[in-house]
Amino acid sequence: DSIMALKPSNVTWEEAATVPSRGTLAWYFLKKGNIRKGQKVLIYGASGGVGTFAVQLAKYFGAEVTRVCSTTNLELVKSLGADTLIDYTKEDFLPRGELYDLVFDAVGKRKSSLLKLQCKNALSPHGKYLSVDDETPKIPVEYLISLKELMEAGEIKPVIDRCYPLEQIVEAHRYVEQGHKKGNEIGRA
Repeated sequence: DSIMALKPSNVTWEEAATVPSRGTLAWYFLKKGNIRKGQKVLIYGASGGVGTFAVQLAKYFGAEVTRVCSTTNLELVKSLGADTLIDYTKEDFLPRGELYDLVFDAVGKRKSSLLKLQCKNALSPHGKYLSVDDETPKIPVEYLISLKELMEAGEIKPVIDRCYPLEQIVEAHRYVEQGHKKGNEIGRA
């Protein structure tokens, strides 16, 4: 099954192409976590395709957003509206003593790691930990329509790191596999 909606009038075709997969996934997991105004939310992987949408959506829903990413992505994520920025290459967020109502791992990778354990240990007593690894959800078309409306209203904006012509698909995959992309990569025919 696929979901479709009209392209938002104020974004490029490349930007619009990121929304059905990355934007709706961020929306799905934040809603699954029952995100609410005033919650403390930590987003690990805030500069990736799902993470850039998650930061903007969490702010839209009224949460206090802490984002975790690398030094090279600090300014990007700051521009998306994160309240607190943590550079995982320079500091460990767990010793801060902060507890979060919702921790969203927007990176995944289907493996355990010290960082995932730290994320789970940073939960408030009734907090929820969600990861893009948790499931492959069936996304309601309403999520895509809502994202379209938010983009047209200027509330959120897709982030594109690079666009590749189709004949450079191997190079595009190599770049993504390095794990330091910003936002989304798009292939063009």
